[in-house]
Amino acid sequence: MRLTGSILALALLLPCAVGGQGHGRAVTVTGEVASDAVPERPGRVVSINLCTDQLAMLLAAPGQLLSVSHLAAEPRSSSMAEQAGAYRLNHGRAEEIWLMQPDLVIAGSFSRRATVDMLRRLGVPVVVMDPAYSLAQVSDRLREMGAALGRETEAEQAVRDFEAALEALRDEVSDPPRAAIYDANGYTAGNRTLAGEILATAGFANIATEAGVAGVGRLPLELLAMADPDAVISGRRHPGASRSEEILDHPVVQALRDRSAGAVLTDRDWVCGTPHVLNAIAEMRALRRTVAAE
Repeated sequence: MRLTGSILALALLLPCAVGGQGHGRAVTVTGEVASDAVPERPGRVVSINLCTDQLAMLLAAPGQLLSVSHLAAEPRSSSMAEQAGAYRLNHGRAEEIWLMQPDLVIAGSFSRRATVDMLRRLGVPVVVMDPAYSLAQVSDRLREMGAALGRETEAEQAVRDFEAALEALRDEVSDPPRAAIYDANGYTAGNRTLAGEILATAGFANIATEAGVAGVGRLPLELLAMADPDAVISGRRHPGASRSEEILDHPVVQALRDRSAGAVLTDRDWVCGTPHVLNAIAEMRALRRTVAAE
């Protein structure tokens, strides 16, 4: 999967090997739960999804997390690329993961289904977690990861820290400036998305809502031009060429950026529902204050 400037669009649109230790237990997550028992406190954990990688790195006990996906080490896509250097990197293949002899594998709902199914047939407990589609679900995912790792106390502290920091970033804005999230293929995000909630929490009015887009959808270029937003926010362009990104070079989009407070997202802080979304909110909050000053 190519994580380019369209990483935001994707995010918006856009689970014991033999010898595992501990008594089995059920783990409740929003996504799927493996039918086999999950160890109480797994000692060898492998994550195969970018977002679960970061949640696991935040909460795992020293020595508990064995491996994270190779995407976790890519600075353009991961908010914890430096920390990922402390772990083995995997490519989500069942054979490489099996050879690590994990007590638990944590996957995302968009992880390779063949890998998840094969590991379960081999008797490896797998927990599958859904992405976070709202700020409230960031707390939910922290608790789910804490339950999977047997680190509930640490997860509750992380939730308290996250929610306190989130509340501190909220401002009362009587006349919010209007912003457009506009990404590859003309995709935008309404208020019923994680990106939309980041924008709203930072004090912006989202023109996607004006256009009748509540979730993720395409915003015609004509509607973008007529909306005349105060800020146009797009994904960071990556090396290489993609026809899906050509619309971002359209003269209308460029003109809107030139005469408004155009902004480029730090995709890695937007793509996963982790406490790193606080960085995205802070960045948009600073942009909103710049717009207001103008």
